[in-house]
Amino acid sequence: MKRLLLPLILILSFTGHVLASRILVPMDDSQRNHLKAYGIAFWVLKTHDTEIDWLLNYRGGAFMMPQSQAFINEMVIRGVSYEVISDAQAGQILAEVAAPDANMDAVKLQKPPKVAVYSPKTKQPWDDAVTMVMTYAEIPYDVVFDEEVMDGKLPEYDWLHLHHEDFTGQFGKFFHFKDFPWYIDQKNEAEAITRKYGFTKVPQLKLAVAQKIRDFVLGGGYLFAMCNATDTFDVALAAHNTDIVDTFYDGDPADANANNKLDFSQTFAFKGFQVITNPYVIEFSTIDNQPEERGLAEHNDYFSLFQFSAKYDPIPTMLTQNHLNVIKGFMGQTTAFKKAYIKPEVVILAENRAAGEARYIHSPYGRGF
Repeated sequence: MKRLLLPLILILSFTGHVLASRILVPMDDSQRNHLKAYGIAFWVLKTHDTEIDWLLNYRGGAFMMPQSQAFINEMVIRGVSYEVISDAQAGQILAEVAAPDANMDAVKLQKPPKVAVYSPKTKQPWDDAVTMVMTYAEIPYDVVFDEEVMDGKLPEYDWLHLHHEDFTGQFGKFFHFKDFPWYIDQKNEAEAITRKYGFTKVPQLKLAVAQKIRDFVLGGGYLFAMCNATDTFDVALAAHNTDIVDTFYDGDPADANANNKLDFSQTFAFKGFQVITNPYVIEFSTIDNQPEERGLAEHNDYFSLFQFSAKYDPIPTMLTQNHLNVIKGFMGQTTAFKKAYIKPEVVILAENRAAGEARYIHSPYGRGF
């Protein structure tokens, strides 16, 4: 009896897969590995001539694709949760998503983006969260840094991800670590690249890099920045007509009138801020909401994702797909943005309203964002 039962189960299982013609990859709490699931979507687009339906606001932003044993095998290998569904079930889901009163929509994914991660060649004492996530998700990327940017390589890519970079050229303002090997290596690398491109000071190089990245976005590129790459990018752009860097970092004193010379017409997202020129204060500007200002401790530090109209605001909706709407806070050198310094055209994607801060923002710029 047992010998007959096992083949019967296998036959029924196989028949079920044959009759089904769609794979649904849920992105809600039922998904065992959300990061790997994004990697699967990328892999399907990259290696197979097929389209994926990204179901915005449906089960955390689920993916639906044609049924394929190759897809299933890869999901099993990567530990990604999936459901095999029939054509009829797929049609019901698409009808539900398309209903006028449903805040959902289906977006066709047709080709994978070419991704670059801006990251230094020298080893730093902290992990690069961007490369860690991309590597774990198995999303392929190239590493670029100042030389690649200055050599005009960015137009070869669709997406650029920035790590914890200080675009003001102050080496993160880590003055107290000046004798550590990692700091010395970072400084030597930056100074060598500065000389290579004919600049006399690292802040000049970093400004040129920031301007080329800005031009990349203006031309239709997509930029994702985190930690102090977010505010120092705009600080560097705003300070293009002045010197905000102290003697220790670039050999000459900062302009005492620097804050009156900031040009906010050059920035992506922030306005009206003041720069902090004190070399001993590990902060760049008044944009970042400091721990003593926030009034939050670890136990009550949360922020909420906004809900956007999937059918009318697809890009903000795509950028906020997640299995959770309320997210545990985290801290970095730049943790949160004071709302008073955010330009009115910038879209706030996530906030802690009580603290008056934004945690995640979106700024369209030219043909990109």
